[in-house]
Amino acid sequence: MNIKINNKQMRQLWLKATGLAANPTGSLNVLQMIKDLGFVQLDTIQNVSRAHHHILWSRNQNYREIMLDELLAKRQHVFEHFTHDASILPVEFYPMWRRQFRRRKASMDGSSYYKTKAGPKSRAEIKARIDAEGALSTHAFDSKIKGEKKMWDRPPHKVALDYMWHAGELSTSHRVNFRKYYDLTEKVIPAHILGQNLPDQHQIDWLCQAAMARLFVASVKEIKQFWEGVSLKEARAWGLDVSQNLQHVDIENYDGTWSQTYAAADILTQLDELKTPSTRMRIVNPFDPAVRDRVRLKYLFGFDYKIEIFVPAAKRKWGYYVYPLLEGDRFVGRIELKAERKLGKLHIVNLWHEDGVKWGDNRKAKLKSELERFAKYVGLQVI
Repeated sequence: MNIKINNKQMRQLWLKATGLAANPTGSLNVLQMIKDLGFVQLDTIQNVSRAHHHILWSRNQNYREIMLDELLAKRQHVFEHFTHDASILPVEFYPMWRRQFRRRKASMDGSSYYKTKAGPKSRAEIKARIDAEGALSTHAFDSKIKGEKKMWDRPPHKVALDYMWHAGELSTSHRVNFRKYYDLTEKVIPAHILGQNLPDQHQIDWLCQAAMARLFVASVKEIKQFWEGVSLKEARAWGLDVSQNLQHVDIENYDGTWSQTYAAADILTQLDELKTPSTRMRIVNPFDPAVRDRVRLKYLFGFDYKIEIFVPAAKRKWGYYVYPLLEGDRFVGRIELKAERKLGKLHIVNLWHEDGVKWGDNRKAKLKSELERFAKYVGLQVI
């Protein structure tokens, strides 16, 4: 018989897996947090705090933004590349990313856009400058768009830098005010890491196994989507090959229906060790690992969420940058916030309560406390 996992257990497992079950206090190890999560998504928008910083702060509120910048600049602990989006990853994962570089390079080589915008000659010239001058940002180059400018079009030097970064020829050296500086990969990635060349199947096995270890319970599609480093076909073949190391489980969805899926081999141990999540209120970033898979979020929590930054204002249901509010193992609301840094203010644009969730004095007090902590974290004095 399949193991049965009820919905409450599933919610608690997921919060444990994503690091939001425990109180966000205690000793701080930023690198270990990144390893435990697998990666931390980068995002340019600084609504209150940029996503990558907010994600880490949510798990330990002793975190400060300079800590991640220093970790990257040391060039030996983390690197930047693509999962489902631009992300920070532990540098020890780099050998498992070799095929990802090849996959992305093959995709770009098949694109007429990259062929016309960033041919071999222009890439070689940029690479030679970086080799001679050291790490450079896009501001060191001044090529212009020729002809009609189309949406999302970029100058040739940006396209060339992007190509070489995705292909693994260049790596992020460091960032200054979030501006990326590119350097030759051999100058960024430690030699003992860069020298590891593992067979493709080894990388596929590792990516699938490491994804399952961080998901606890997942379908083949969810395993594939975790890193976006394997195809659905490869993930399915892996699941069949190592099925003896996976458990077949029935899971209860938020609406009381049941689904069949897979669980990690140690799922019974994980269930035995489950603890009630912290009941403090959490302001969760829209790009947080706990909520980025909107389908999983819906079937586990019944929380229907969408980030609307790319939706025209008149068509938004909620708002521009709306944060889910987590309390215990339930999403109890959502809040739109905006930092007014010159005035030292954290502005509450709007607040919505989830259907069926009563907001008494205790819940309001929890939100007030978390808002105060969030404001203090980014140096704002007034809410």
